[in-house]
Amino acid sequence: MHKLIAIGDVHADFGLLWDALRAASCVDAQGRPTPPVLSGLYQVILIGDLVHPKSAEGYARLIGADSFDPRDETHLLQAAREQVRELERLRAYQEAAPHAIHIVLGNHDDAVLNPHFVLGTNGGLRHIEFDPERGGVMLPPQLHTWMSGFPRELRVGDVQFAHVSPLPAHLHYDDLFYADHSSKRWFRETPEYVQMAGLRFGVYGHTQPGGGILFHHDDAGELSFAMIDALQEREYLEVMYDAAEAGQLRSVCAVPF
Repeated sequence: MHKLIAIGDVHADFGLLWDALRAASCVDAQGRPTPPVLSGLYQVILIGDLVHPKSAEGYARLIGADSFDPRDETHLLQAAREQVRELERLRAYQEAAPHAIHIVLGNHDDAVLNPHFVLGTNGGLRHIEFDPERGGVMLPPQLHTWMSGFPRELRVGDVQFAHVSPLPAHLHYDDLFYADHSSKRWFRETPEYVQMAGLRFGVYGHTQPGGGILFHHDDAGELSFAMIDALQEREYLEVMYDAAEAGQLRSVCAVPF
């Protein structure tokens, strides 16, 4: 029996991430993996989007200021510096137990690695702190190499962990991805995609459903998938998985912290 601890989109709210990992008994006081993680009994899965706060207020908290101005290169440098510091801390944590700590590539992570697209918020805020052509700075080489190794999906038997959805088209963040608005609506309009993909269960982020983690049941009443972009609502997903019995899901629950 293994416990899978899945945490939704971080968006540079690293304080909440470490709070969730502590609540799940996955990190010790020195920031290292705990014995259950080191042994592989606990598997930690981050669903992507480590970077880019979701709002100007989030950026202000990140840099310790009353406000954030993306036109101020000093603010951009501070935002990049704080994220780099926490990414280095997270990299050390994962590298201490790479067999048990997994990070899926999110579209915001991909945009930092390949700054072809300028991402932003509905309020007009642009995420440019890692875009040198727009006043930002380059991601340090060691972090670029590390993040470039993030998988686009993770499979544990017939359980899938991906940033957006079970659709192969949603695994690559290109022009078609950003032109296709189904990435934000599929879980309400076409939830049958999970069953069509032959999955027992899926875990996805990318879109905040509101009200914490959202669980979907198929027409037969079976649990089909969970949308877990709920870190800012202080919830993570816990899955008990029995690999010895054909990948039987023993329990799935949202855990407040």
